[in-house]
Amino acid sequence: MFNSPLSYKERGTGGEVHKTMNTLDFLTITGSICPDRPAVLFEGKRHTYADINESSNRLANALIALGLGKGDSIAMLQVNSPEVLQVYYATAKIGGIFVPLNFRAKEDEIAYLLQHSEAKVLFVGDRYIPLVESIRDRAPGVKHFISIWTKAKDMVLFDDFMASGSPEDVFTPVDDNDVSLLLYTAGTTGKPKGVPITHNSFGVYVLGNVDPPDPDKQEVNLLTVPLYHVAGFQGLLSAIYGGRTVAMMRQFEVKEWMDTVQKEKANRAMLVPTMLKRVIDDPDFAKYDLSSLKVITYGAASMPFDVIKKAIQVMPKVRFINAFGQTETASTITTLGTEDHVIEGTEEQKAKKLRRLASSIGKPLPDVEIAIMGEDGKLLPTGQVGEIVARGPRVMAGYWKDPEKTAKALSKDGWLHTNDVGWMDEEGYIYLSGRGDDMIIRGGENISPEEVEQVIQAHPAVEEVAVIAVPDQEYGQQPRACVALKKGAKATQEEIIEFTRTRLSSFKRPRTVVFMDELPRNAMGKVLRKACREKYGQA
Repeated sequence: MFNSPLSYKERGTGGEVHKTMNTLDFLTITGSICPDRPAVLFEGKRHTYADINESSNRLANALIALGLGKGDSIAMLQVNSPEVLQVYYATAKIGGIFVPLNFRAKEDEIAYLLQHSEAKVLFVGDRYIPLVESIRDRAPGVKHFISIWTKAKDMVLFDDFMASGSPEDVFTPVDDNDVSLLLYTAGTTGKPKGVPITHNSFGVYVLGNVDPPDPDKQEVNLLTVPLYHVAGFQGLLSAIYGGRTVAMMRQFEVKEWMDTVQKEKANRAMLVPTMLKRVIDDPDFAKYDLSSLKVITYGAASMPFDVIKKAIQVMPKVRFINAFGQTETASTITTLGTEDHVIEGTEEQKAKKLRRLASSIGKPLPDVEIAIMGEDGKLLPTGQVGEIVARGPRVMAGYWKDPEKTAKALSKDGWLHTNDVGWMDEEGYIYLSGRGDDMIIRGGENISPEEVEQVIQAHPAVEEVAVIAVPDQEYGQQPRACVALKKGAKATQEEIIEFTRTRLSSFKRPRTVVFMDELPRNAMGKVLRKACREKYGQA
């Protein structure tokens, strides 16, 4: 059963008041209003809000029986599936911290994430069982392994584990500022950074941007963004609070996406630019009935102008929203709204909208403060280029177990350094000029140049290497390796790329290699990636 609905609370600092809500309230309120409405549609099965509540109660009680409780980390390695939502809410109900792992990561990275997050339980999807078995000795903190769909050696089957728990409600004191989710984002140092996200971070967002559930109105959200990504989780929890039905796909596949829109009559969808391009370029695009779609939100990477322009032309009834944010800000902090995607008005007005469509990330959301900061730490006036900084109730308090990186990311007066360079116009629109660091963003996935460089450096013919981003029409950016070979050594582009095949996730592998006599360096001997980009950073 559900507890009675809870009202929001108000918290304030410095004269500002923000409405807050615990993410547990999302499920409680929606379940009380429409318990029999499907919460998740997945591969022919429907899970109602009442089902999600009962299954998460059973899992929560089973976790308590293992000795798990408030503050404990519970990890999951699995593609999108209803089990992710069930385990998230089970973890939240016992006051734990849910850690969805990047299912594209390799063995060494998964072992590191399990150790760094201090996970005590790991839920494992079928395809990742061999990987987990190979690293169990490197994750001594994980005491319990639970396989999700298939029985595995020395693992408890998910359904058996859930059946062992009581369906009774679990009551654990959970504060809005308790950490609910621990997400990992790639850093330019090579090691992923843990970003703790509180209940309040999601609560502030949904209360300001999502309508509460309506028993007489039902929407279907199509979710394909991976749930180890902050945008995916924000979309999932927003749908739960709004009483929407989530049509969930394991991973994006263009034909399946269009078929799901048609079959489930999806009203909303979230796509990274790469996905949107594949949809509108598919030769069978016109054969599908996508007329139910009303809103498409895109983000997580730069959107090529030609792609969004074509999408507006071929999907004239869809309202588009460009959402910009980071894991450190609990996702969206600025939006280029639906009205900004309607190219109408005078010639001057249309020209201004086209400029914004090509390079603006829109205006800040009401709960977020955005500014442009110079190298001296002072805020810059309109029109001047500097680093985009943000602060507000959704900005993280610091990285997980990493005070050094926290000190670099957050200023004393609460500004988060986004490492994005840009400027603001007189109407408050933000424009991106580039990255302040060397991060490569391919199809919404962050790639650390150092991680790729470390692998290529191990090639016997390589003397030194620098990895840079080059523009790509489909993925936004692709990694390119600038390589200097050892004296007398020989290697081809194909050999270098093949060398990375078993050592890096597929999205991290360089797609092209250029050879140099030596890499450019500054007076201190540091490799200048900027000089490499200037010479070889073209598509």
